[in-house]
Order: sequence, then C-alpha cells, then structure tokens
Amino acid sequence: MAKVPTAAVAASGLIGGYGVARWTGKRQLGGAVLAVAGAAAAQRWRREAGGRAAGALTAAYVAAFAGSHPLAKKVGAWPAVFGVAGAVALASWAVADRRA
Repeated sequence: MAKVPTAAVAASGLIGGYGVARWTGKRQLGGAVLAVAGAAAAQRWRREAGGRAAGALTAAYVAAFAGSHPLAKKVGAWPAVFGVAGAVALASWAVADRRA
C-alpha cells in the first residue's frame, strides 16, 4: 500500500480543521482535526527527515494556522486557508516527501 505524502496530511489538517469548524460551528472540533493531522504529520516528518526538520515543519504548520487568521481579513477565509495549506504542503514535500 502506498503511503500518503506528508504534504497531503498537513494540507488536509489545515483545510479540514477549518472546514469542520466552519460547518459544525464547533471551533474545538476543528481544532481537534487540526491537532490530529498535525501530530500525524509531525510523526512522519520525524521518521522521514529527522527531528530538526520535523520541528521546523511543525513550527511552519502552527505558524500557517496562526497566519491564516490575519490573512483571511485581507483575502477571505477560504483563500487564506488554501494559501497557507499550499505553502505548508510545498515545504513538507521539499523537506520530507521528495526524499522518499
């Protein structure tokens, strides 16, 4: 069975977390989706690229989540979420997935 790329896991966590929070009206549920996907991605980043890279990519994931909020005020919620998810996916691919 083929592994799901970490880029897809991380992007899905950001997009899915926002989508769940928005559609259910429960921010905590969206946060849970975000956290579970982030933890899964971090574990895989560590295994694929090492601890330092995993730490940097985890920091980027958290920064993308935080940065999407002020960005949403300028470009809208969904474009902000897709933009930061794409940035994290690209970083994840470059650091961890490309090697595999």
